[in-house]
Amino acid sequence: MVAITAVCITFGGCGNSGGDATTGTADGTGGVAAVGGTATGDGGGIVGTGASSSGGTSDTPGTGGAETGGTTGGSTAASGGSTGVAGHAGGTSGGGGQTGTGGQAGQGTGAAAPTGGTAGVGGQAGGGGRLISFGTLLDPQAVMAAAQELAQSLADPSSPQWQAKGDQHRSYYFADANTEEPYRLCVPTDWDGQSQLPLVMFLHGAGSNENTYLDQNNQQMVNLAQQHGYILVSPMGDQGAYGNFLRLTAPFGDEQGAAELMAQVTPDSERTNELSEQDVINVLELVLYEYPVDRTAMFLTGHSMGSGGTWYLGGKYPDYWNALAPMSGPFVQASGYPWDSVRSLAIFVTEGTQTPSLDASRLLRDWLAENGFNAEYEEVNADHGGMVPLVLPDVFDFFARSQSN
Repeated sequence: MVAITAVCITFGGCGNSGGDATTGTADGTGGVAAVGGTATGDGGGIVGTGASSSGGTSDTPGTGGAETGGTTGGSTAASGGSTGVAGHAGGTSGGGGQTGTGGQAGQGTGAAAPTGGTAGVGGQAGGGGRLISFGTLLDPQAVMAAAQELAQSLADPSSPQWQAKGDQHRSYYFADANTEEPYRLCVPTDWDGQSQLPLVMFLHGAGSNENTYLDQNNQQMVNLAQQHGYILVSPMGDQGAYGNFLRLTAPFGDEQGAAELMAQVTPDSERTNELSEQDVINVLELVLYEYPVDRTAMFLTGHSMGSGGTWYLGGKYPDYWNALAPMSGPFVQASGYPWDSVRSLAIFVTEGTQTPSLDASRLLRDWLAENGFNAEYEEVNADHGGMVPLVLPDVFDFFARSQSN
């Protein structure tokens, strides 16, 4: 058995500390602690298939292995059938490559791109055309309009795949990237075919693909989505970092590091991240066009690089989301980010106590509390990859609470 210590800092309530892991449980005995308080618990909390990564991986460019420490499971055919291309295994690098823990695509040594001005709480970046100072130049309205047009053009209600249930491996042709983009879609098997469904979008970490996290720990995430009655969608994100150029060398609080990263952006790395951002919104709109999704219950979560994507896409496309749950990846800054856009959203930040991003996550926790955001924070005694199965049950419980509020 693995002892689990959880610190649960709440700005509006939190679930059981530690949460249930796939192969064991960790029931918090301390309940909800006030700011600065602690809650402890013991239990299984054992990472399933594959060992967890130790302390996070290098942020040297390269694709590497799956960053969560688990193994990539096989392609499981689901009820409802699976169609399309199963996906680009491993998530190859582009425009400078993907990095390890919380790594981001897009390093380069070319001409510097403007980062724009900085702003305080609720402000947003100016200059250079960047809505978010550490993100792409893409206009969100144009991205959404193009994605909606794509979804309409690809819709085929006569297809046996249309509104299928179960665990599905799908793909679509993304003309801008000139590739068949894979994505994973899980629809509750007991859906009645008519009722509106809540939706969770999950963004994977660097070195992984749309299947890696969903297949880990006996498909823990897929099972949680089924239990809660949620659609679960996991895009590949093409070969970039969902539009966010931040990585472990510039976590929350390191404004200078963020500026240095943006000074390394090249036309190629810019394009790589633009395609990644577009792919996520394309996949989301494909699902929204096909299924009756409850637009008041749409949730975004991700781990490491996917946590950075959660912060980035949550702030740039806030009208989609009801709540955000970034896991072990404080890749956001106090300035150059449209904080007022996420002020109405519920936020659940989770972190492991043996991760290289721990200090930045605690700094972010305190900043969110000081600035009055509707945020919760949880720590578990685990490394960068090992924290995922411990916090996932709490993430889904958090979404359920957000849905009922």
